[in-house]
Amino acid sequence: MALTLGDPAGIGPELMAKLLARRDVIERAKVVLVGDAWLWEEGQAIAGVRVATRTVGDFDQVRLAPEGSPLFLPVESVRPGEVPRSTVSAAGGASVLKVLEICLDAASAGLVDAICFAPLNKHSMKMSGMKFADELHFVADHLKVSSTVCEFNTLGNLWTSRVTSHVPFKDVVLYLSKDRILDAVKSLYDALRLAGFEHPRVAVAALNPHGGEGGACGREEIDIIAPAVDEANAQGYPVEGPFPADTIFLKARDGKYDGVVTMYHDQGQIAVKLLGFERGVTIHGGLPFPVTTPAHGTAFDISGQNKANVEATVQAFLLACRMGRR
Repeated sequence: MALTLGDPAGIGPELMAKLLARRDVIERAKVVLVGDAWLWEEGQAIAGVRVATRTVGDFDQVRLAPEGSPLFLPVESVRPGEVPRSTVSAAGGASVLKVLEICLDAASAGLVDAICFAPLNKHSMKMSGMKFADELHFVADHLKVSSTVCEFNTLGNLWTSRVTSHVPFKDVVLYLSKDRILDAVKSLYDALRLAGFEHPRVAVAALNPHGGEGGACGREEIDIIAPAVDEANAQGYPVEGPFPADTIFLKARDGKYDGVVTMYHDQGQIAVKLLGFERGVTIHGGLPFPVTTPAHGTAFDISGQNKANVEATVQAFLLACRMGRR
């Protein structure tokens, strides 16, 4: 398992220090932390912990290393003082992209089985030259993945996917199509199987208020979403819907469904984060190996204060372990 420290200006280094101090958690995998040595030292100091690690020179040494203490692979991606704390910067974004590329290349070569990265800042990454809407599409491009990719958000045994993601709300309907919804359904269903759900129970959310009220509040359910649900079932993906978005998560919360396909970013994110913000995980779906991260951001408002809650990072690590084994 490769771990990263995330954006140097955020809470990532503190989170990784707290995670690696949890020996009961990290013993689930052979762990290699990849990042700048000074930033790792700073993260431990902020978290008030000291983690014994063994330094390795490359990923080949990771495979050969005996079980035991976490491994640390130092890289030089940013110098102390280049990135002011709690501030977006091109230097911070460049650091994140360099470390992420190193881990992706190692996973592509079969040297690690999964990646769990600390929170990144999309603004900083774009300032450094990233030409994609988010890190998922940067990763897909780097790996030359041409098939459908998407973000899953999880809270315990509840998973969500979305048909549209980081686009303006006014443009959501422009991106809705039968094929895109079908891809989101298949991706979520297959990911649930990979995570250990033998027979996933998946629901599809409507777009409009009250599920469109038979066309009175919009026809997307009739013209696009319902036909996609029918086609998914015809192709062997047993899903249900579309259901009004304001009630489907009550059923999912109570255990009727394992996953919900949503039409846009906040439709699922608000529900999941209200149910358990401190435990949410984001998974990058459609890639050749598991890539996870805590569902929250860089939290610049509390960076450097030893206030960061590590639980979402723990859950992201454990989920990557589970998926990596399968």
